Amino acid sequence: MFVSNFFTVVYRTEINIESDHRSCCRWCMTELRHGNTKINNMQIFDDLIDSLLQYESIYKLLRKNSFLVCSCTLLFAIVISFIIGYKRSGSRRLRKQLEEQLKHAKRTVMDLEHRLMSLEVSDSDNISNNKKEIRIWMDGAFDMMHYGHMNAFRQGRALGTRLIVGINSDESITKCKGKPVNTDHERCETVRACKWVDEVVTNVPYIMNEEYLKWVIETYKIDYVVHGDDPCIVDGKDVYESAQKMGKYLTIPRTEGISTTDIVGRMLLMTRSHHDRSSSFDETSEIVLTSTPDKKLASNSIEVFTRKSNFLTTSRVVRLFGAGVKSPKKTDKVVYIDGSWDMFHAGHVSILEKARAYGDYVIVGIYNDEVVNSNLGINLPILSLHERVLSVLGCKFVDDVLIDAPYTVTKEMIDSLNIAVVVKGVSDNSTHTSHNDLTSLDNNSNSSSNDNIPPGDAYALPRKMGILQEINSGSTLNVLDVIKRVHGQRDRYTEKYAKKKVAEDNFYAEKYKK
Repeated sequence: MFVSNFFTVVYRTEINIESDHRSCCRWCMTELRHGNTKINNMQIFDDLIDSLLQYESIYKLLRKNSFLVCSCTLLFAIVISFIIGYKRSGSRRLRKQLEEQLKHAKRTVMDLEHRLMSLEVSDSDNISNNKKEIRIWMDGAFDMMHYGHMNAFRQGRALGTRLIVGINSDESITKCKGKPVNTDHERCETVRACKWVDEVVTNVPYIMNEEYLKWVIETYKIDYVVHGDDPCIVDGKDVYESAQKMGKYLTIPRTEGISTTDIVGRMLLMTRSHHDRSSSFDETSEIVLTSTPDKKLASNSIEVFTRKSNFLTTSRVVRLFGAGVKSPKKTDKVVYIDGSWDMFHAGHVSILEKARAYGDYVIVGIYNDEVVNSNLGINLPILSLHERVLSVLGCKFVDDVLIDAPYTVTKEMIDSLNIAVVVKGVSDNSTHTSHNDLTSLDNNSNSSSNDNIPPGDAYALPRKMGILQEINSGSTLNVLDVIKRVHGQRDRYTEKYAKKKVAEDNFYAEKYKK
């Protein structure tokens, strides 16, 4: 388009110059013929002649070199077009190169993750072959233990060959941050059951002074003290200041999307006022909990609160937690036990440890959120399906998990998983659910109208086949008890949650500021 427009201009210029030249000549001859006095002024006449000659020289130059002018113009247009096209193609090439680099980086990350998982598995198998044992120390309250704590243990264990975990005493926790929800025994049991923990030390003070830390290092031959990268400040003092001074302090990335503060926040929403938006807020409103599955909590007058989890599920996290999971051998006796496994606690640990005694390989079925909510109501489960999966995978008594397990144990399940024993948790206390936190709806089959839960006995087939074992964990603790304990100190936890939430938000804002 540019070239064609230029030729048009040149052609019109030639016509205009030639036309002006002829007109001027005719005008001069006419004026001389009529004796115009002005034209007798030779200076004016000379100027006119010079102008005519100038026009004529330009005209002749253009006519003589029109091909050269057109060629130069065409070359100029081609160069401009090439530059513009090169810039555009360069941008496309750069984008393509970046895409290729991104694909390569993703493949590299996946390869490194697989190698890391292989190393973690081999580390656990080859500790005895290492010339030097590296002993790692981690400590904390670990109240209402969740997969974030377990992931911290996994990362800490990867820094050495043996992980020793100190658990703060009730007394020291109460003094520094308030009474914990779980008892000393309950917290110790959940930590002991984590597959990355080698040893547990009880009655550890919440703030370790330099003398105590030296005693720990000498007594347990500790090489490094490990903690998350979030600050741990009590009364304006860093809890791990003494470890830092000794040069034996290492940090690990915090597991984002989950914290005890977040879990407490979810529990604090579980009141009738939070569900019924039409009523005014009442601090003393009764907690809406159920102890038997035949109670329907989510009535038509109650708007069930839907909680959004901050946890970002990725295959990488699941693979890291599942590192070391192996298929059962043909000779292994496979045990299957299912449930909700919400807020993984000491009752879960107890029943899983007893279930393992029935065989060689334990598979744990985990119900989805809809099934759990249909049975227990309110906004249970506290933790989402994927969060509960990670918590169960972190238990040393579990070999594998069945995600989104069917509520009813079927013949296909038994054959496919080669199940030899099916374990059902029971409780001798009628005011508690079983210790997998979800009982069979045997007594509610006639009244249940929820499509998520099939009517009848979920264990009818294994019962008929003679492979069902009903066991009691010996603990009365379940998820409803944990929630009641939190609500028993509602005012304190509400205030604590608000402060802790601000601190966590500030931490992440500082960490990801741009």
